[in-house]
Amino acid sequence: MSAVVQARMDGDGRSQVSLAELIALRARVGRVRMAPLLSRAVRSGQQSSRLYGRGMDYAESRVYQAGDDVRRLDWRLTARSGKLHTKLFQEDREGCLLILLDTHASMRFGTQVRFKSVQAARAAACAAWYAVRAGERVGVMAFGHAEQLLRPQGGPRGALAVCGALAEWDALPTPDPDKAESLTDALTRAGRVLHGASRVLLISDGFSGDASVRQRLLDLTRHAAVSVLVVADALELALAPPGRYPLEHAGERSEVLLQSERQRREFQRALGAGPARLAELAQSLNLRWSRIDTVADPLTSITGLFGVARTAR
Repeated sequence: MSAVVQARMDGDGRSQVSLAELIALRARVGRVRMAPLLSRAVRSGQQSSRLYGRGMDYAESRVYQAGDDVRRLDWRLTARSGKLHTKLFQEDREGCLLILLDTHASMRFGTQVRFKSVQAARAAACAAWYAVRAGERVGVMAFGHAEQLLRPQGGPRGALAVCGALAEWDALPTPDPDKAESLTDALTRAGRVLHGASRVLLISDGFSGDASVRQRLLDLTRHAAVSVLVVADALELALAPPGRYPLEHAGERSEVLLQSERQRREFQRALGAGPARLAELAQSLNLRWSRIDTVADPLTSITGLFGVARTAR
């Protein structure tokens, strides 16, 4: 690790990832009330995980997701609700979470509190601490400007390794944008490096996606349960108030004047195209997904995605 990278690994928590903050999230995750069906420790290194199709004990039913085995449809619940539902079964096995982290230049943007890249790292760290507390191994794969892979590891060391990787990758210099790995290519690579992962969490703003992302996500759901966390800035989610907005891109500064509602609506639509597209895709595939801005508490989003209703006080 270079001296430059080491110097930046404990960033300001706004434009740069703070390693100290990521590690400190362990204490907050430690107070979370775990969901017994989603992740229940049964013995050292093992847990009950949501798998199906192997004749194990029935756990629950959920809305059908693309790629589910049609032989496991819950016909009674489907008839009552009018929506397809799939039966889930529990199997004792060591769980494994693989986090897919978007590091494209579009993530280095934020108008309130912090950059999307910093918020994404905070969410990834929460997911890592949650996973190891549930008895899972955890790994992380970065795509975009940083094409890196940290193979899954178990226990607190696994989560610490993830936190260190998140800070180190954030501190790397930005390479040529034309060489950044697309979301489609990243999902293809993830399919090759799952290493037995039973769950995948994609954290992205969606700008790096294209028409092929849908099929790649479908392919991934055949091997693991996929969740999506859409990261967006406030200006990407709602109309900006009238005014002048300074913007910087590729080292060049400019100013955008937004006065009329039409101008503000068109600006928001263009700026928020990536997050909106990814959210619509996740919803259309019946994936577990959530949206987070740069101000919100990432732990709330992560526990929601992983099936936890609330945090102990």
